[in-house]
Amino acid sequence: MEEKPEVDVAAIKTNMKQSVLIGFLLLASVFGFGQEESGANTYKKRVLESTEISFLSSYYQQDGVNAAVTGGIGTEALTDGTGTIVVSVPLNEDDVLTVDAGISAYTSASSSNIDPFDGNADPFQASSGASASDLWSNAVITYAHSSDDRNRIWSTSLSVAVEYDYFSVGIGGGHSWLFNEKNTEFTLKGNVFFDRWNAIYPIELRPFSPGGRGLNSPLFNLYPLTGNTDYNPIFEPFSDVNRNSYSLGMGFSQILGKKLQASLALDVVYQNGLLSTPFQRVYFQDIEDSFLDGFHLADDVEHLPDTRIKTALGGRLHYYVNEYITLRSFYRYYRDDWDIRSHTASLEAPIKVSPSFTVYPSYRYYWQSAADYFRPYNLHLSESEYYTSDFDLSAYSANQWGLGLGYVDIFTRLNVLGFGLKSVDLKYYHYSRNIPFSSDIITLGISFIQN
Repeated sequence: MEEKPEVDVAAIKTNMKQSVLIGFLLLASVFGFGQEESGANTYKKRVLESTEISFLSSYYQQDGVNAAVTGGIGTEALTDGTGTIVVSVPLNEDDVLTVDAGISAYTSASSSNIDPFDGNADPFQASSGASASDLWSNAVITYAHSSDDRNRIWSTSLSVAVEYDYFSVGIGGGHSWLFNEKNTEFTLKGNVFFDRWNAIYPIELRPFSPGGRGLNSPLFNLYPLTGNTDYNPIFEPFSDVNRNSYSLGMGFSQILGKKLQASLALDVVYQNGLLSTPFQRVYFQDIEDSFLDGFHLADDVEHLPDTRIKTALGGRLHYYVNEYITLRSFYRYYRDDWDIRSHTASLEAPIKVSPSFTVYPSYRYYWQSAADYFRPYNLHLSESEYYTSDFDLSAYSANQWGLGLGYVDIFTRLNVLGFGLKSVDLKYYHYSRNIPFSSDIITLGISFIQN
């Protein structure tokens, strides 16, 4: 059974400490945290009247037949359960501290096949390897400050995420300006994330890393090697396992009338470092196939450029039809320098069936072109510089249907430990692509407010 390597969190934190500090100081200077005119003698309504707590949970399942772990074929079955708690605390009239912490537990038939040799070496069957399940946890702390006239809002955040094969820390900041009697809003925000992989490679490639034993490894003595018995992959471990992401976003919203509101958003992301996933296999059509216990052995792992620039431009239009129905439309255009282009369009129509209950039907359409470096299973050439068989980077279209039910307790009549029930939201979404892949997710959110 595959052993899960431990993440050396202490060492990673030491390596990142200076970068995080520098980034935080830069963001603080960009977003202008500073003094403002005193409003001590003026009455101000509190930004947040009392502490609010939200409990969020979801259950997700997916299935498909194009797993990147096994080179573009094989099961993509996965289930995931997530629990999150969000606590917002008013520090005074102007300042709010929010803590968002969550944990996600998943079981993945796909990632279990990082090591498929458990007596059932089949890309369409789950292995019992250690990579079949794992926990992901994260925490985000956000501090927001509003000016005395409530026309400016500053915020800063710190985030941490941990999984068995990576560690991530991020910082962010934002500044919003409200004009025209708060009918117009402009927002500028930025985030920086520093990630470090604990690179996990397909089991058959590990003996071919520096210091490995190649075909003399015990793995190749346990099962028959067929096809090309001179198995000699071109694989080399990645020398850089860090990844940095820098994002800048701008937003503009405008109330156009009593019934119409519009907004625009522009987001730019620059990434550098290890953008390939180390355990995703690739097969070359110009190299004779080798099999171990009937399982197709990898020729290499995914190789993608070490930089990527993503740009997205989107807009929303909300129209208040009447006291019962509101229409919420959204469109986004995306492009990156890997030659992916995509269009997203969605429509949600909340229907108020009573003062407390609202139904949320929704539909979302998505289309994208393929990345330059994508080819399906066993169609890459070994002379290529970059290659992937991850169908998330292929050309496809997708549809998502959703239905939700929301409940609002205006008078917070239900009390639990001094907190009154504020709202309950239950939603279900079904997602499907025009290639064999589909998923379902159920989400539940419950919010309480301190009495």
